[in-house]
Amino acid sequence: MRIKPMKQRLMIIIDFVVLWLRIRRAQEKENIWQGTACRKNVEMTAYLAKGGSKMAVIVCPGGSYLWHDMNGEGHEVGKWLQNNGISAFVLHYRTAGFMAFFLHYRHLFRGVRYPDALDDLTQATLYIKEHAREYGICSDSIGAMGFSAGGHLVLSGVTMRQLPLTFVAPIYPVVTMNGKYVHKRSRRALLGDNRKNSRLLRDSLSIEQHISASCPPVFLVNCKDDPIVKYQNSELLDSALTVHHIPHLYIQYKTGGHGFGASDTKGSPECRQWKKEFLVWIRKLQTQE
Repeated sequence: MRIKPMKQRLMIIIDFVVLWLRIRRAQEKENIWQGTACRKNVEMTAYLAKGGSKMAVIVCPGGSYLWHDMNGEGHEVGKWLQNNGISAFVLHYRTAGFMAFFLHYRHLFRGVRYPDALDDLTQATLYIKEHAREYGICSDSIGAMGFSAGGHLVLSGVTMRQLPLTFVAPIYPVVTMNGKYVHKRSRRALLGDNRKNSRLLRDSLSIEQHISASCPPVFLVNCKDDPIVKYQNSELLDSALTVHHIPHLYIQYKTGGHGFGASDTKGSPECRQWKKEFLVWIRKLQTQE
């Protein structure tokens, strides 16, 4: 006769432990490779929403695959999503680093290059899914948002790795690795000094060439006056998504430039509307699931 009360107490203890783990995880950076054969230290910071939806978003800041804008395109984005009831995980994926920008040492040494960042995104996705209960999220409701080179990264995740993401949101993304619209700094950082001229790699990493029916819904934003990544990158992606009938929303603002992230002051009043547009879009997407 005591089995039921004991079971109830056990469930209370389990719920308490899960809650404690969730609070602890929300306050700490975690190495996504811990417990694996990979000895890399790649940090991810969780911004767990209280209540709200069970959806989660992996956030990949930009920085030309050389560095990260961890503030405006990372932690500010995480806090903004968290404040709107969506849990976020800001990923400090591997990049080539400042020295690779100044010195062409990767002719001699491998350094960080493709597919390191993509491996990190893949592992982060698996890690979050495996710990979904502790985070208080749904393992089948994880998307990814990336800025600039981070946009290229999240798009690579669903085109090259077919990661189980419910959506991707590339914001002013790098898309192509070929032709006159390429962002050369990102290409060099991603491919490496001794592989940057490889036609095979350029083609394989040009997102517009690899959109297929398996691509999840896409939220795409850029500005016509972007001085860093040519606006035609987003237009190439929009065309490919349209050809393959992928559900997507493409917003091109006239002004705003590049690198405004989740800031309330950078860019222009026009482009800063993207956050409101995203929340409307994602909530509509949730009702369709």
